[in-house]
Amino acid sequence: GFVVGHAGLYQALAMFAVAYFIIGMTVLSVCAIATNGALDAGGAYYMISRALGPEFGGSIGIMFFLANVCGSALYVLGLVEAVVDSFGIPPGQEAGTGVRVLPQSYWYELLYGTVLLALCLLVCLVGASIYAKATFLIFLIVAAVLGTVLVSFFATRPLKVPIHLPHLNGTETDNGFFTGFSLSTLRDNLGGGYGVDYTTGQMMSFSSVFAVMFNGCTGIMAGSNMSGDLKRPSYSIPRGTISAVLFTYLVYNLLAVLMCATCNRILLQKDYGFLRDISIFPPLVTVGIYAATLSAAMSNLIGASRILYALARDDLFGRALALAKKTSASGNPVMAVIISWLVVQVVLFSGKLNTIASVVTTFFLLVYATVNLACLALEWASAPNFRPTFRYFTWHTCLLGIAGCCVMMFLISPVSASASLGFLLLLLLALHYLSPSSTWGYISQALIFHQVRKYLLMLDVRKDHVKFWRPQMLLMVQNPRGSARLIDFVNDLKKSGLYVLGHVELQDLDMLPSDPLQPQQDSWLSLVDKLNVKAFVSLTLAPSVRHGVRQLLFTSGLGGMRPNTLVLGFYDDEAPQDGLARHPAFTNAREEVPLGFPPLRAPTTPKLLSAREYVGIVADALKMLRNVLLARQLESLDKAWELRRAASPPPTIHVWPVNLLRPDSARYADTCSLFLLQMACVLNMARAWRRASLRLFLCVEAGTMPHAQEEKLRQLLKDLRIQAQIQLVPWDAITRLHWQTCRGPPGGPVEEEEEEEGVVNFPTNTTQVSDEYVCAANKLVLEQSPAPAVRFLYLPRPPADTSLYPLYLHQLELLTRGLGPTVLVHGVSAVTSTQL
Repeated sequence: GFVVGHAGLYQALAMFAVAYFIIGMTVLSVCAIATNGALDAGGAYYMISRALGPEFGGSIGIMFFLANVCGSALYVLGLVEAVVDSFGIPPGQEAGTGVRVLPQSYWYELLYGTVLLALCLLVCLVGASIYAKATFLIFLIVAAVLGTVLVSFFATRPLKVPIHLPHLNGTETDNGFFTGFSLSTLRDNLGGGYGVDYTTGQMMSFSSVFAVMFNGCTGIMAGSNMSGDLKRPSYSIPRGTISAVLFTYLVYNLLAVLMCATCNRILLQKDYGFLRDISIFPPLVTVGIYAATLSAAMSNLIGASRILYALARDDLFGRALALAKKTSASGNPVMAVIISWLVVQVVLFSGKLNTIASVVTTFFLLVYATVNLACLALEWASAPNFRPTFRYFTWHTCLLGIAGCCVMMFLISPVSASASLGFLLLLLLALHYLSPSSTWGYISQALIFHQVRKYLLMLDVRKDHVKFWRPQMLLMVQNPRGSARLIDFVNDLKKSGLYVLGHVELQDLDMLPSDPLQPQQDSWLSLVDKLNVKAFVSLTLAPSVRHGVRQLLFTSGLGGMRPNTLVLGFYDDEAPQDGLARHPAFTNAREEVPLGFPPLRAPTTPKLLSAREYVGIVADALKMLRNVLLARQLESLDKAWELRRAASPPPTIHVWPVNLLRPDSARYADTCSLFLLQMACVLNMARAWRRASLRLFLCVEAGTMPHAQEEKLRQLLKDLRIQAQIQLVPWDAITRLHWQTCRGPPGGPVEEEEEEEGVVNFPTNTTQVSDEYVCAANKLVLEQSPAPAVRFLYLPRPPADTSLYPLYLHQLELLTRGLGPTVLVHGVSAVTSTQL
């Protein structure tokens, strides 16, 4: 009557259609989730938390608890309003007459509400079985009353209904009319005629009337809230919920049409209890109103308690909800019921029914929107295990439900909607940072997988362009205990590219009962988390380290995301140091180093690979057209101290883009030199290294026009947008040592290294460089001051003759001896671009 009186028949039917459209879409989502596996206590909270994870589940659980609490208070206040309407002393009279004996005031009505709420509490404390019996009895009463009301519209003769309304000067009397079926009455009631709500004194509008009306539709979750108490929730919830929605929609529309055709607007607007006046048996209508509101209040109270119990049992809020876990011997969550009762009692202080209607409606709409979101996420994730037996839904229905809920939230009350969303966001953030991790499974992981797979398929290697090249690193790690700072350093070098930590376990799967790598995976992933590096982990079994590295170079990555650069620690005789125990990630956290890694190799223990095999790995990578980085003494790099020291000048990165082992081929613009420049520049671009400055060393000989060379190099740096200081280094004395040991004169023919695309031609002059020359080159590099944080040196190709591998490695060791943190670089791919 309230809805039709203010909004008229057309708008009332539109309101029902909109409300039930939103509810219908949500019911489809509820049925889909309810039939996709076993349900437990908590209803909508349980569905959302298991689908969207603890953050969404916990925050929506609190919102749904508050919605049910406020809803219970709303129905209790409605019941009080009906009781006072029937038995209250009329305004202006001091003493009651007949049955009108109840005093009317704010405090008296609060007392009546408290008594009625206590009755609901008693039923809920006894348990779900007595509640189910009570609600079934109430259902029968309401059905009987509804039958008599429908008959009354046809059986009652036209009559005048006197209406007594409170006024400033006492009471105001008006007359409403029940005209029986009349075309003129129907015509008068077709359009809207919003007036003042006589219980609150507020002017009504479409949104305020819709807010009150929508509370009559929020019972769709009553069945799912009892999911923990139902024998077969997956069977009962879809059938019961859909039946209830269809039944109430038909009844509401039928009542709206009958009222518009028989009652004038004054009666509908100014007497919310008019059905009693026109009924063939008035007391039965009163009983029906009491029964319906009492049932709704109990339903919301027991629903709120079950949600609170489920939240407490999931331990999302820690000790804050520990009390709500306590249950009776029969399993009834009595403490959750009592806590819910106390909160409803607090809400009762708000007083009038229509005051809290918009807040309750907003909360329910937000919960419904999230149920639709949960179903949408499950559908979009396309997980094989999401196969509900209820199939009458699509992602379109979920999306329409979300849109409808959000639009109606802001139409009803923009302030309440904004406040609710803000509160939800705060709860989300709090739970994200404070709640323990769950074992429910996260829908976010399924959605991320779905999207990543889609975009990986779109990432076409045939469309790669040098402008968008980025390093994709495969770092081989034997034992993380000795490589913590190297792992950290390569993380700075990757420049948002792929980063894979590779490890080879030397075992034969044929001789083992199961895969030994699976138990190690967790230790490696924990290491990645603790070191805060953005890396994947790839472990493999192989008969030798070289075979294992080949496997990883061939198989690591996916689609267009594959490693293009291999990083190895340096092969020398230094005893490994446990850098993991001294790493800030563990010293600051005061936690033990993960025990999943074995202790470091003792200095007397033989190595897992030979020098020949180590150089063979480098040669294999170059054959596969992978760039190679060899990192020496990176464990001695204290990045935090180097980059935060206040001393001037700031730390430097030294770059030597000339092949020091090939003085006869001192080129600065070949592919390898440009790759070396690029890697130094990438490191300098990392946030932690921005204070450092690049220093580029140009080796010059007398009579070679050094300034022209410097200008040419400066122009190259300008074209490549690399900011670096250029320092000229005379090296006549060192090259003289080289020519003295060569077979030909200084101006004689020299073998040139040829590089053609896709072809690898190894230099053959390794034997021509003496140890004396290499030591002199090492001294030249070492003398350049101030000492840098890290050095980048040119890595020559390994010789074609495998018997020369040990000599090649020996010369690399001499070249980098005592230099501190050094990275030897060999690039085979074009990585720099001067184009836009």
